[in-house]
Amino acid sequence: MEVKNQPIGIFDSGIGGLTVAKAIHETLPQERLVYFGDIAHLPYGDKSTAALQAYAIKICNVLLSMSCKMILIACNSASAAAYDLVKEYVGSKAIVLNVIDPVVDHVAEHFPEQAVGLIGTRQTVNSNVYLKRIDAKNKGIKLQSLATPLLASMIEEGFYNNNISQSVIDKYLADETLQDIRAIILGCTHYPLIKKEVAHFYKNEVEVIDSSYIVADTVKQKLAEANLLRQHKAANSNTFLVSDYTKSFEASSSLFFGESVKLQKYPLWD
Repeated sequence: MEVKNQPIGIFDSGIGGLTVAKAIHETLPQERLVYFGDIAHLPYGDKSTAALQAYAIKICNVLLSMSCKMILIACNSASAAAYDLVKEYVGSKAIVLNVIDPVVDHVAEHFPEQAVGLIGTRQTVNSNVYLKRIDAKNKGIKLQSLATPLLASMIEEGFYNNNISQSVIDKYLADETLQDIRAIILGCTHYPLIKKEVAHFYKNEVEVIDSSYIVADTVKQKLAEANLLRQHKAANSNTFLVSDYTKSFEASSSLFFGESVKLQKYPLWD
């Protein structure tokens, strides 16, 4: 198979990364996607760096075995913990991207000399990966970060766009760390599902930075630079793999992706 026609591999601990996959599907409808949801090990946000690196390498082996031309780590926690290792491990076999660098580039371009908030998992916030990479841009941006550990689990369970979720979100966003900011980074791929609720808290006066379409544009740019954009729509449909299977997760995945999704169980350790 010509490399251009090989699929794009995407992985996350669960359904959060489907927000990114959906954005890529809409931006590049001719491409075929292979999505791996590692739900046997979710959530990633409270796992150790060593554990995330082990999961990432196992999943990369699966995606490489399916001839993926690109591997996107569609999870902030895994991007923070395993991107450098995965990039070294994969080498020239595929392009490797994470969901952090495109957002850092966007913030550096659009919010110099301003205060920007960040919400994410403990793993993402405590790694200081956003702080280090934004500071490295030397744009005078003040990053104000807060770990919001309940949010990903809440979204996984379907608690969003209701009074319960708004109360939890409001409690987090009221923290003094997130005051007097010009924009806020949704530092978890689950969080685009609560974008409206975050915007509502700030009365639409703070720009809510949704990584999914920013990352999708970067995927398109990187494939174009490598002359690997698929020219014709794939005859085969997208593939959705999970390390464990439940009907409820399949239903949630269809809701996240915006169309019917059929999950295939692919255990990482059997």
